[in-house]
Formats: sequence, structure tokens, C-alpha cells
Amino acid sequence: MSVYVARLVLPTDPERDHIRGPVNARLTLLEYGDFECPYCGAAHPVVDEIRRRLGRHLRFVFRHFPLSTVHPHAEFAAEAAEAAGAQGKFWEMHDRFFEHQNALGNDDLIAHGSALDLDIDVLARELADGTHAQRVREDFVTGVRSGVNGTPTFFINNVRYDGSHGLGSMLNTLEGMLPAA
Repeated sequence: MSVYVARLVLPTDPERDHIRGPVNARLTLLEYGDFECPYCGAAHPVVDEIRRRLGRHLRFVFRHFPLSTVHPHAEFAAEAAEAAGAQGKFWEMHDRFFEHQNALGNDDLIAHGSALDLDIDVLARELADGTHAQRVREDFVTGVRSGVNGTPTFFINNVRYDGSHGLGSMLNTLEGMLPAA
């Protein structure tokens, strides 16, 4: 009997992906997430603590998986995060969205950009033109092809992690993959 293991169809690429931590770290934790998803919001501080504890051994990657049918602001928020990334502030916008999940309407996105000192005219134009919509769709499609069907979905070193999203479970899994010192 064979066992199905969900794997990333699009490996992490420093030229494409948003990465926190060393690009050549031994461990990669990749999240397909939705800025409006309360479960992603709950996972955000867990990921931050994992990043803090594993330091140079971990790179964290975020890809968009907006569940637009249940989270009406998620797709536009993902595009706004990409627009912020084009101005060098993806991670600042990422964190801000998870810290203010109840404020993701169109006016809120502009206010968040203003708080981060983004060029608001460029941000508004890119949102209106759908400049980053294709990137968000690409993330979503690669997620579906990789077996993502909800958020958050995590992959560790290209293999879907199906355990608990709690700190203990995720950290133990990751630490268990590090070679003994």
C-alpha cells in the first residue's frame, strides 16, 4: 500500500518568494496563508516564536492562499502586501495585517500603507490596476497543486506538515529534523 505525501510543486525560490531568515538555512517552514483567516492570525505568533528559537537554522516563507469565498478582504489584502513588497516592505505589511485582521477594507489597506510610509499613490494605483493579482493567483494555484485546501497550511522542507499548529508540536517536529550538535 502506498502512502500519499503532499509535496510542494513549486520549490522555494529566493528570487520569487518572500523569505525571512537565512536563504540557505537547513530548515524551511513555508506557510500558505490568508490575512483574514483567524487561524492564520493565531499561527502568526507561533511562527514568530519558532523563528526566534531556531534562528539561523530556519528560513520562513509566506505564500498567499486567500479564501475569498469566506474572507472577502483576503485577496485584496494579499495584493496590498505584494504592493508593499514592491516598495521593500512586504514583511512589515504582513505583520501589520495579522496584527489588525479586523481592518482589511480598502480604506484600511491605504491607511496601513500610510503607517508604513509607503508611496500611497503607487499603492492605490497598483491596487486599482490589479498589478499584483497574477502573483497572488500563482501562489494560490501552486498551493492547490501542492495539496493545500485550507489555511494555514505549512510545509517543512517541501513536505506538507499535517500536525498541530501549536508551538510545541511544530517546534518539536522542526527540531527533530536538525542534525545532532
